[in-house]
Amino acid sequence: MNIDRLFTDKQYLERQIQFFTNKKHIKTIENNPELIKSHIKKSRHNLEFYRLNKNYSKFNDWLIVTLYYALYHSALALIVNKQYSSKNHYATILILIEKYGITKDEAELLGNLSINKEDAELYTDLKEERHHASYTTHRKFTQAIINEYEDKVIDFINKTETLLQ
Repeated sequence: MNIDRLFTDKQYLERQIQFFTNKKHIKTIENNPELIKSHIKKSRHNLEFYRLNKNYSKFNDWLIVTLYYALYHSALALIVNKQYSSKNHYATILILIEKYGITKDEAELLGNLSINKEDAELYTDLKEERHHASYTTHRKFTQAIINEYEDKVIDFINKTETLLQ
């Protein structure tokens, strides 16, 4: 994924969204506050599982997976808040960029609460790490990597909850 292009080329972003809409991976939905709450609850649930197991470095691969899904459910809550659903992880990030990307007006209005480029990069980076953790047998995840992602995921979840209040 060319994350920089998604932020700098609005037409490219729109074409990507249209592609996933045509494939029915992105759909518009009715306002659904209960679904938003359910995704936040699942996000916190995954984070709780992570916290209960983070001292078992033998399972760092699963800790990455758990952190990713904590982040992903927060992302789903955000897109449901904008009345979208997604059946594709990449499509989800496209909606986040389009609907929560920083513009000058949003930056002034929301300040630090906007979903920004670093948040989107966290999502894509952790998605890639989750893929490696799930499907490769040779990759090791250091405690430093786990701790770095933990802090960023918690920040993202907190930011999501603040945005949705």
